[in-house]
Amino acid sequence: MRKLALDDLKVRGTRVLVRVDFNVPLQRDAAGRHSVSDGTRVLAALPTVNAIRRAGGKVILMSHLGRPQGVPKPGLSLSPIAAYLADSLKAPVAFVRATVGREAQEAVDALPDGGVLLLENTRFHPGEPKNDPGFASSLAALGDVFVNDAFGTAHRAHASNVGVASHLPQAAAGYLLQRELKYLGQVVRRPGRPFIALVGGAKVSDKIGVLSSLVTKADTVLVGGAMSYTFLKALGHKTGNSLVEDHWLQEAEQMYRGAGGRLRLPLDHVISAAADGSGGCGLSDGDIPPGQMGLDIGPRTMETYRQIILDARTVVWNGPVGVFEIPAFAGGTCAVAQAMAEATRLGATTVVGGGDSVAAVTEAGLVDKVTHVCTGGGAMLDFLEGKTLPGVAALSDKS
Repeated sequence: MRKLALDDLKVRGTRVLVRVDFNVPLQRDAAGRHSVSDGTRVLAALPTVNAIRRAGGKVILMSHLGRPQGVPKPGLSLSPIAAYLADSLKAPVAFVRATVGREAQEAVDALPDGGVLLLENTRFHPGEPKNDPGFASSLAALGDVFVNDAFGTAHRAHASNVGVASHLPQAAAGYLLQRELKYLGQVVRRPGRPFIALVGGAKVSDKIGVLSSLVTKADTVLVGGAMSYTFLKALGHKTGNSLVEDHWLQEAEQMYRGAGGRLRLPLDHVISAAADGSGGCGLSDGDIPPGQMGLDIGPRTMETYRQIILDARTVVWNGPVGVFEIPAFAGGTCAVAQAMAEATRLGATTVVGGGDSVAAVTEAGLVDKVTHVCTGGGAMLDFLEGKTLPGVAALSDKS
């Protein structure tokens, strides 16, 4: 990587401002207290935090949580995350209910070498998503060097990841960000062949860019989820009441025809009259009848996709292939997760990204059975599409 990395910095006795991605789900108990329900992203930041602590640096963490629209909201405070982080580190974590200003500065000044401080939600400030120079400068005043370890926001040009980097002499990638770029870079530039991409989700419009890129890079692109019905309708198939983006039919057909057989669509479908499963379930081995909608890939597609994945040397997966939140329509996504784990065991490099795909491998207990679980779905898609990630571009060059 041509960018400065954490190990390139000398942090002893310095204030290290670290952008992390602690945008994690919270739960509330009967007393109204919030706690972390899934701390995967917090745990992913521990290697970077611990490395700075061991080197004698002062760790000042900043993150967003949710979408408070620039207004402080108690339910989106990072306070419960500070408690979770302290338990995970088995060390004290200071928390300040401010992101910039005198209160934040005093908390930083009180921090000992090796200490950890978590600032309040960066999105409580309206200048964060606007990459406001004033807000970025105020954040930078709290540190001596900057480390970005938040891949999940690397595709956004915000004050806490892009703006702050321009106000400090050194801006480096943390361990998590380096790991993400390593595996995604390998997928894009040096994939083992056959290289298989599996792309699911609801809308062609959300994935058209990455699909266009992947059909030029991958040996086979497998399509699943509701967006497959836009392709199928474009090719003349009956899709019943399935979700279809009619204004994308022409683009879908052109992409399919131009892919030269590299883009594969479902062969059969789990169908129902209702997306919540209340309408019962059936199977369609071709066209979907009126009044029914496709909600998952069928058994023939599951086996076909599984065999293609098992024959691969590199597999990247983003997006579920069905409405996996409903048990009746989760079979396809679970089958893909199992196939990814099996392919990994056979020696393939497997990368999973996107919230729903990650949730699927997590629920199946397969997180440790794939090569890499990506912490940022949107950033992953932009990277695979070939876009520049502002949060990475803003880092200091090694030279």
